Amino acid sequence: MRVPLGGRKVRGYVTDVTDGTPERSLRPVAARSGKRGVFDEVMLRSLRWAATHYVAPLSTVLARCAPPNLPRRKPRVNQNTVGEAPGILAEWGERQADGRRSRPAYLLTGDPLPAVMSAIAPVLQGGRNVMVTAPTVVEAHAAADRLRLVFGDRVLLATSEESPASRTTAWSQIASGTGSIVVGTREVAFWGVDDLGLAVVLDEGRRGYKSPQTPTFHVRDVLRKRSTIERFSLLLTGPVPTSEALSGGVEIIDPAGRVWPLAEVVDRSEDGRGSGSVGERARSAIAALGDAATVFVLVPRRGGTFRCSRCRELRRCPDCDAMLERTGTCARCGRSFPKCLACGGARFEALGGGVSRIADDLGRIFGNNVGPVGSDRRIVVGTERDLVGLSPVDLVVVIDPDAGILAPNYRADEDALRLLARAVLAARPGRGRRALVQTSLPDHPVMCALRSGDPIAFMTETLNRREGSGFPPVGDLIALETDATDAGPTLAEAVGDESLLGPAREGDRDRWLIQGRDLSTVRLRLRSAVQHLRDGGARVRVDVDPVDL
Repeated sequence: MRVPLGGRKVRGYVTDVTDGTPERSLRPVAARSGKRGVFDEVMLRSLRWAATHYVAPLSTVLARCAPPNLPRRKPRVNQNTVGEAPGILAEWGERQADGRRSRPAYLLTGDPLPAVMSAIAPVLQGGRNVMVTAPTVVEAHAAADRLRLVFGDRVLLATSEESPASRTTAWSQIASGTGSIVVGTREVAFWGVDDLGLAVVLDEGRRGYKSPQTPTFHVRDVLRKRSTIERFSLLLTGPVPTSEALSGGVEIIDPAGRVWPLAEVVDRSEDGRGSGSVGERARSAIAALGDAATVFVLVPRRGGTFRCSRCRELRRCPDCDAMLERTGTCARCGRSFPKCLACGGARFEALGGGVSRIADDLGRIFGNNVGPVGSDRRIVVGTERDLVGLSPVDLVVVIDPDAGILAPNYRADEDALRLLARAVLAARPGRGRRALVQTSLPDHPVMCALRSGDPIAFMTETLNRREGSGFPPVGDLIALETDATDAGPTLAEAVGDESLLGPAREGDRDRWLIQGRDLSTVRLRLRSAVQHLRDGGARVRVDVDPVDL
């Protein structure tokens, strides 16, 4: 609706209609925008949950349901028939299409689309719509292209980079029961879809699914709640499921064999002093390839770990197992250990490095064959960002992922395994083609899980550890940032007996952490407290279930 406010007409949404005289005056409705509602009563229940869970104004959540423009064209009706799409999920998809909806399923795989197509086909045959989400724009385009090979013009694309007119057309089409597929990034998670039969989340553990703006939602959690309330099927995919996905109870669909190919784990301690950022085994593996072979060298994290120059023992905290800085200060608990805990040495050398340093080291050995991703060199060096859209290569080399494994973050190890699995999957199948990971932690549970090719045992143990710490998904965690210097009393009153930690000063803002086993009631009080701070002119950002602390 359009409502007069402050001398102009603004967009608003009708959430309830009642009889009688309202207790307070309401603004009159000036006009109705469009002929189609952006949500119904059932979907409104999901949206109210999202507003409460993410401590956000309901109006902000409702705005995410609407298309950029007013739909003016009638949705087209798909006339072409849907053919068969054989695959391991064909039977599962038929059950969902017949109304035998089951709990959410998780497909363990590195390339889910062939199996996903077999699940989508029977849903489309029944005339129902399908939503597919991808973590990045590039991957959404790639998924849409592959789906079009089977389902043709039933596939619609809706990413943050599409034009407003294109996104509005896709919204209008998918908001009708036309047997269509919308492929998009996290923005489509709140779209109303008429007769939605199936929602698919490709590689659900990726960080691109977490919104940095209010509401700081995660696509997985929003679609999971919507699937329960609005009664559609949900399929999550990825090589390493998140602890949040497993804790909610999913049907694991595990194809026969390994989830990712074999990976060679090289013990970095075998390299002598001053061996450089690229170890001898990695250099030999690259040199053994032919002149036409391609190599991708992954630099997981800039800077990070150190080892003793005398005994080559990795610098790590004996109390919390996080990495130690060069000075010996623990990045997590702050304790200091100036000397090597193994031999008492006082000299340390850095492991790994940035992309430029790794490329320079390799360039001294392999000359002009080394370059950044996107160059025409056969040996390219890049980061996690470069894995998106990377063509399969003959050899993948991962340079010292230890900093990511030992990072001062409660979910560091599962994030590290997920990155390593993606890197290994970048190696094309075939004899002599492989992935090599050089590490100073060859016996770490992350490396054991990488060698096994099966993440479930590792993630089950991760969940057991979270039980003792109270971190998500076992407990709740909310991060709040504000430039209000007197926010403490307001927040303490809202949080009550729950744990309020902080503040920690970051730039011109204070950062608070709210932790508890169940913060459902705290969220309601916190919404009022946040609005009180904002009404006083303060900037406030609330991050529910933060990815990083």
